[in-house]
Amino acid sequence: MSEIDESVTAELTRLRESIDNIDAAVVHMLAERFKCTQQVGVLKAKHQLPPADPAREASQIARLRQLAESAKLDPAFAEKLLNFIIAEVIRHHETIADGAGR
Repeated sequence: MSEIDESVTAELTRLRESIDNIDAAVVHMLAERFKCTQQVGVLKAKHQLPPADPAREASQIARLRQLAESAKLDPAFAEKLLNFIIAEVIRHHETIADGAGR
């Protein structure tokens, strides 16, 4: 294997540092999102509302697909990601509701 040009290595390092920063931002944004959804879960449990809200979820998926398209991101990927997040939120809401019933 030949030695990689120093300029290529520097560019690769720069790009990877950007990716690392973006990943950190994504994790922090998800943490903030889950703080909000935990509050929603507490409110739902307090008022005996169901953990899932299919109409809201469908609306969010449609909205995220449009955002993905305008951002030149695969809408199917964005939908899969949101479905994964929604499933986790519902799981949290169910756990909160189970705790509120005790």
